[in-house]
Amino acid sequence: MAEDWNAAQYLKFEDERTRPSRDLLAQVLLPKAGFCVDLGCGPGNSTELVAERFPDAEVIGIDTSPDMLAAARKRLPNLRFQQGDATHFTLEKPADLIFANAVLQWVPDHDTLFPRLMSLLAPGGYLAVQVPDNLDQPSHASMVETALDGPWAGKLKDAAAARTDLPSVEQYYDLLTPHAARVDIWHTIYQHPLAGVPAIVEWLKGTGLRPFLDPLDAEERAGFLAAYQARLAKHYGERVNGKVLLAFPRLFILARR
Repeated sequence: MAEDWNAAQYLKFEDERTRPSRDLLAQVLLPKAGFCVDLGCGPGNSTELVAERFPDAEVIGIDTSPDMLAAARKRLPNLRFQQGDATHFTLEKPADLIFANAVLQWVPDHDTLFPRLMSLLAPGGYLAVQVPDNLDQPSHASMVETALDGPWAGKLKDAAAARTDLPSVEQYYDLLTPHAARVDIWHTIYQHPLAGVPAIVEWLKGTGLRPFLDPLDAEERAGFLAAYQARLAKHYGERVNGKVLLAFPRLFILARR
């Protein structure tokens, strides 16, 4: 993508973004761990949870974004953070936990990626993954519709391809089972009450909208966002308290080596 990730924008909805990390970590049935990796650690909100869960472990965070890493180091100065990506990072020793919350949807070729991640685990170690599974939701379908319907269409013809099309649950199960003693996969649909349609736009500016906004100049971005918000208003009506409910399906994958 053209621009670095923005930690401040991402953290505007920290509580909502961190909840799936808590739910995923709660299912990691490790009594103790010596070495944990938070892959795609972002600004450190998920790394903090891992460190609290395993206070005696060495915990490192890995991310591609300098801005996210700077925020993580400021938040957790006693932990180690390093720049790297999911496809090529290496570890000095096998990990008891590789925790990847809301990052692998940006990484292609899961058929190769997931066996590679399993190979970096110690015996009995866990790969814990959560990815948004919401490309068919109005929040994301409206991005593609808006991209194709405006003066920015030429610049955005490839924007929808930034996210990886996820394999099916069955494919993930078959992919991981030869490398794992246990595989557990489930979906959760979160219903986030937000302060109106503009809040949905603000949420997504930190993640899903980035491939659509990064190629545009300031005037085009303003036009795109106005058109996108108008489309969203057709799908997200106000509830009795004036808020809207953002349905957010997420896919969870646990594999124990």
